[in-house]
Amino acid sequence: MEFWNSTLGSGFILVGILDGSGYPELLCAAITALYFLALTSNGLLLLVIMMDARLHVPMYLLLGQLSLMDLLLTSVITPKAVIDFLLKDNTISFGGCALQMFLELVLGSAEDLLLAFMAYDRYVAICQPLNYTILMSHKVCWLMIAMSWILASLSALGYSIYTMQYSFCKSRLVNHLFCEIPPLLKLACADTSRYELMVYLMGVTVLILPLTAILASYSLILFTVLNMPSNEGRKKALVTCSSHLTVVGMWYGGASFMYVLPRPFHSPKQDNISSVFYTIVTPALNPLIYSLRNKEVTGALKRVLGK
Repeated sequence: MEFWNSTLGSGFILVGILDGSGYPELLCAAITALYFLALTSNGLLLLVIMMDARLHVPMYLLLGQLSLMDLLLTSVITPKAVIDFLLKDNTISFGGCALQMFLELVLGSAEDLLLAFMAYDRYVAICQPLNYTILMSHKVCWLMIAMSWILASLSALGYSIYTMQYSFCKSRLVNHLFCEIPPLLKLACADTSRYELMVYLMGVTVLILPLTAILASYSLILFTVLNMPSNEGRKKALVTCSSHLTVVGMWYGGASFMYVLPRPFHSPKQDNISSVFYTIVTPALNPLIYSLRNKEVTGALKRVLGK
């Protein structure tokens, strides 16, 4: 087999969902609209949390980090995809591909961990309210945030370097919207079965373990909520937790499909749809899900805009 030395060539050609759809212009417009929605809603939520002192509590500090991660994640993927489609130039350099993969892995893995910490925060607030200031102090909150970023960065660096050290076959076509591990491994000339197992184990570790912790936390929360004597308290807790679970379902559904589902069940079209869902759709909807049903956020937004 003839090999294409990707380090010396002109890089890869990304053939994503925009190129393979029946109505690419309409889909491009929709993705662009979702991107601007993500920029506006996440940016506004970040601004509100920063400016309103009443929201300087662990729950909203974690929510602010989620908005920051969503904002950065969709910015790593969407602008290039849209610009490439408009300019009819889908090429990406080898270094650019490695950087995009690293950033996507950092932000995606950090969000996996952060959502688990957010579930723990709600568990402590509802199930152990008397110990909340101790178990979820500002120091503990910032430690959780730091752990999310640091662990995600270390994991992403290792997997990005290992993925890009492969020699890739002469074909430069990546059947994906952006540079991601599974579609790139299909171009590798060497046997990648062991490494694919490592990627699968990473998916289980970074996705399934936090998801298990989240489901355990919300099971305990549900049990506590159902035994609350106050209807008002029960309703408030259920509204908050339902928002969290909606975001968790949207995020982990797409990411688990990409990294946990065995390779025989994948197809380029399904992978593209899955990736678009958790890198473009979810970041646009997350702030709306959290803020529209949260009176504290909407109240803070009115105060900030009133100033």
